[in-house]
Amino acid sequence: MSLTANLSESLMGMTMGGFIGDALAMPVHWYYDRSALHRDYGLVRDYMAPRSPHADSILWRSEYTALNDRGNILHDQARYWGQPGIHYHQFLRAGENTLNLQLAKVLMESLIACGAYDADDYLQRYIDFMLTSGNHRDTYVEEYHRKFFTAYSRGVSPHKCTGTDIHIGGLAHVGVLCAFFGSDLPAARAAVRQHITLTHRSPEVLAAADAMVKIVAEILAGIPIREAIFTHGTDWFSKRKAQEWSKDPDTVVVGRRVSPACYIAEAFSASLYLAWKYAENFEAGVIANTNLGGDNCHRGAVIGSLIGCAVGVSRIPQRYVDQIDGAARLKNQIGSLISHS
Repeated sequence: MSLTANLSESLMGMTMGGFIGDALAMPVHWYYDRSALHRDYGLVRDYMAPRSPHADSILWRSEYTALNDRGNILHDQARYWGQPGIHYHQFLRAGENTLNLQLAKVLMESLIACGAYDADDYLQRYIDFMLTSGNHRDTYVEEYHRKFFTAYSRGVSPHKCTGTDIHIGGLAHVGVLCAFFGSDLPAARAAVRQHITLTHRSPEVLAAADAMVKIVAEILAGIPIREAIFTHGTDWFSKRKAQEWSKDPDTVVVGRRVSPACYIAEAFSASLYLAWKYAENFEAGVIANTNLGGDNCHRGAVIGSLIGCAVGVSRIPQRYVDQIDGAARLKNQIGSLISHS
């Protein structure tokens, strides 16, 4: 099916924007001490490689022990867990995506190959990707992956390996699914719900994901992003909050009014606020998010998707598009993805 120029612009902007928001934030992911962030990296405006040590790393207190080969998802990265100062993404290149967004590419492969959303196909690709050493070089593996593969290693059916998780990382794939289904809101809502429940047992994450899908649908229908956010994001961000929060600098809003951490209730509020504030300026939005630290990668995937959808790919700085890791392949993959819309 051929796409109108405007729809193609928005879908490409949404998908590429999510990957850019994550990759830009990657080197300063989970910095909570902003003075340390700026001491180590300055003002982050472009893709950068991570530096060690990570001043705020708490990887030393994260734990995971594979019960058997069906749970071996850390591979050669296991030796870094439990050590102080380890950067969560220490081996990634400038512009490279973190694990959850690398899995968004796995989801794109599944959607393109199947021509539809197929949970069984994605689950098999997910399991193969995670259990095959060398598929990625990310040190940190989020808690929901660890819960999934602990259950899987015990012989639980993949469809029943879901663990409780209330983190914004659960929204990392929403933009990809929205891009695939385009203007078909019922299909997008159903697929997003099915996909998230594969790995996240959380009404809060499902509610935020559904709100994000509805916001995207309105943007694609020509509704301004700010109006769409106020219509469907009111449980997290409202006109009243916009009036109050916009009086403060971003560092106060994301830090005092809402936490910069990963928990969905406040992380989604922060994402909607930043998407609202920087609705017409993709570059300013992703830069602001990056330099606020906390779980800026997963916020970045949401913010980048929403603003990218609103402004279109042609209004995303070309350096972000051209310099993201694996740019040529990613652009081709996104092109194939949105051709189904």
